[in-house]
Amino acid sequence: MGKEAQVRAAFADGTDEGRLQLEPPRLVFRGAQRRVWQGAALAGVRADQGDLVLADGARFSLGERQAIAWAEAILRPKGRVEKIGVKAGMRAAILGVDDPDLAAELAAAGAILTHERRDLDLLFYAADSTDQLSRLGEILPALAERGALWIASRKGKAATVRDLDVMAAAKACGLVDNKVVGFSVTHTALRLVRRRT
Repeated sequence: MGKEAQVRAAFADGTDEGRLQLEPPRLVFRGAQRRVWQGAALAGVRADQGDLVLADGARFSLGERQAIAWAEAILRPKGRVEKIGVKAGMRAAILGVDDPDLAAELAAAGAILTHERRDLDLLFYAADSTDQLSRLGEILPALAERGALWIASRKGKAATVRDLDVMAAAKACGLVDNKVVGFSVTHTALRLVRRRT
């Protein structure tokens, strides 16, 4: 997931107030007008006296620390495995996720890919139906005590399950959601962990 803030904005054609959202690879402003920047329009973005400033001169008041953080996130976006929190030595498995790059990205980050369904730090599971969600209880024992189950499902108009469906299925198994990431252009992923008592 990206960043979001309510901001005052200044453009060449006037000022406005609205919601600024970083939805990599796009920056979106929703005010009186919806405005979108991506690609070359985001090159050279910088922080200046508490404002995020774009190459076309657009300015968004975020405050000193946040302007710097937004500029950094735009100029050096985190990769998928960084957002997921993959660390070297983590045991990981992929179950039903149709993503040809995922295994290579995990291996490059130092994760140990395994077909064994036990003591997993990370388990990636595709769930695009209520039937697939109903199987969460069956795959839960594969996780280490502090392991994370990432549920990948289609997003947008192609979605066949909602985040609320995933959260309800998770809750029924004693899991809680604590993070969501844009998993790919077509999928989102919700991180589920055991509820702490």
